[in-house]
Amino acid sequence: MVDLRRMLHAEPELSFQEEKTPEMIADYLERLGVVVKRNVGGRGVLGYIHGGKPGKTVALRADFDALPIHEETGLPFASKRPGVMHACGHDGHTATLLVLAKVLMEQREQIEGTIVLIHQFAEELAPGGAIEMIKDGCLNGVDAIFGTHLWSTMPLGQIGYRQGPIMAAADRFDLVIRGRGGHGASPHETVDSIAVAASIVSQLQHIVSRNIDPLKSAVVSIGSFHAGGAFNVIADSATIVGTVRTFDETVQELIIERIEQITKGICQAMGADYTLDYKKGYPAVVNDELETNHFVHVAKQIEQDFVVHEMDPVMGGEDFAYYLQHVPGTFFFTGAGNEENGIIYPHHHPKFDFDEKAMLIAAKCLGKVALDFLSRTEQVKGKEELPS
Repeated sequence: MVDLRRMLHAEPELSFQEEKTPEMIADYLERLGVVVKRNVGGRGVLGYIHGGKPGKTVALRADFDALPIHEETGLPFASKRPGVMHACGHDGHTATLLVLAKVLMEQREQIEGTIVLIHQFAEELAPGGAIEMIKDGCLNGVDAIFGTHLWSTMPLGQIGYRQGPIMAAADRFDLVIRGRGGHGASPHETVDSIAVAASIVSQLQHIVSRNIDPLKSAVVSIGSFHAGGAFNVIADSATIVGTVRTFDETVQELIIERIEQITKGICQAMGADYTLDYKKGYPAVVNDELETNHFVHVAKQIEQDFVVHEMDPVMGGEDFAYYLQHVPGTFFFTGAGNEENGIIYPHHHPKFDFDEKAMLIAAKCLGKVALDFLSRTEQVKGKEELPS
């Protein structure tokens, strides 16, 4: 796992630009004897491990894209590609699932049913790779799906789970305010786009505190505000870019409505125009209650020195959400931080790293929950033909 992870880490590829990575994954799986389907949904790879006994079908998913970040870790296996880095652990996810496939193939004759290995491209960039892989049949015949995220802000030796929503819907909005520019000495002859935009930013902060049920979670954050260029010129336009994070669709729709209402009202009052472009990103990751309970039961039985605990929801987004909209399953977090070893940086940081021992924990949990699911005696749902 370590060798594979470090090889992948040194050769990162951006979302929707993955070429060598999926080829390496497919070649590796084929050498193991896994039935492989390439170019799924574009750049995805599917592996099918057909057990020696009939049964259900379970899927395990790993992503393999990198981020447009210049690495500053100083690791001997650091990225060889300036401005591109595995800063979210996807190299570890891929290495984990590949070596788990090797172990599962060694006991294939004892497996009841089929295990589908979903190696997904483009998780980091919406619309993501999950949608297209699903359209291309990656979930055909699948009864349940499981996945994990190596998590650097959770200490090594911890497994975090949660029933229901565990990761948020992640949206983006771009708001352009158009006023009337002019000389800074004559503001009465202008419509100050900066003043208008500043009022809007201030009022948007009241949406969560005054419009959303305090028992429900939401985030409205402004990440970018650009306007003007000269100290003595009143800018004729201003651009605001922000994100909205929610778990509840009703809350999401209310926030969209309030952003529009606030912007329209302030612009009308101050004589400006506006354009609002709101893009819904990945939906919330909502874990199935039954499969989450089964996972917790299985994980606690593994002979390993780690703690399984219920965690708070995370406001980050993940397109694993789309899989869970089609089949039941659960997405859990595998602690990968290690303060003693200096592994303290968050995801998407140029100094991000994770404790590689976490990959073994993740593999044991994924493998065990998959085999447990296949060995359960519930009736199998109607099957679609799987590659053989």
